[in-house]
Amino acid sequence: MSGTLNKVMLIGHLGDEVKMHYFEGGGSIGRFPIATNETYTNKSTGERVTNTDWHNCVVRNKAAEICEKYLSKGDKVYVEGRLKNRQWQGEDGNTRYSTEVHVQEFTFLTTKKESMQSGGGSAPSPQRANTEDRTPPKSPAPLSQEADDDLPF
Repeated sequence: MSGTLNKVMLIGHLGDEVKMHYFEGGGSIGRFPIATNETYTNKSTGERVTNTDWHNCVVRNKAAEICEKYLSKGDKVYVEGRLKNRQWQGEDGNTRYSTEVHVQEFTFLTTKKESMQSGGGSAPSPQRANTEDRTPPKSPAPLSQEADDDLPF
């Protein structure tokens, strides 16, 4: 196989608020951590074990501003993107490394408030956005009566 693929898809909860950084040219970048959990039963003790992994996510420009506006710590989100490795010099002079998810698409699943409400009510419709889009996610337009008349059944 001659092709390669670098794609990651995550569903998890924000571990912190979106941290924004603005550049002189008008661009911006947003960073936030996402926690994903793996739960299993330990065969020897029979107790449930949960392992949490943390993923550093990066969004750019308009998508970063949308995330900053609508996401907060504890919210559940779906992100899709590419893994990128980065290295830099720390304040102590040591070389540091990190792996980041450069987000290309995201969907807001639930807010922390909605997740905590275990009572009735329906789940909100997810909001999906592509980081290449320049407009915030919108709800689908309602169907008109005329659209129903064109159906063959």
